Amino acid sequence: MVDLKKIQTLDQLIPQQPAKVKQPDLGTGPSFKETLGNLDGVKPQGLNQVNPQGLPKALEGVKFSNHAIERMNTRGISYSPDDIQKLNDAVTRAAAKGSKDSLVLMNDSALIVSVKNKTVVTVMDKNALKENVFTNIDSTVVV
Repeated sequence: MVDLKKIQTLDQLIPQQPAKVKQPDLGTGPSFKETLGNLDGVKPQGLNQVNPQGLPKALEGVKFSNHAIERMNTRGISYSPDDIQKLNDAVTRAAAKGSKDSLVLMNDSALIVSVKNKTVVTVMDKNALKENVFTNIDSTVVV
């Protein structure tokens, strides 16, 4: 550590010898070609993996906004892969009818979905549904 009281010129702040940088050893390990060759017959990974939102990758049709995820967490709401598939189907049906913003009622919860973006904007549980007014929607889908 440098004692700032002893510094009188800027030259005293410049290191006299450059620090040694360790160079990576590029000669170890398999080559890129060998690595690609080893992939023959390997089952692709990720088919049953879960994405950051907790949904199986195969069911990623509908996305959840950060706000919707926050509401799900604070309200203790979760959906199974079957529920997400039902939600995807509901959004597809709403899109087929020309909907832009839809209220989806499912499993004692309500989801406001931007049909155009296939994005859940917010989620409410049955307690939050009481005495609530939903605006800026053009359709409702009951699942």
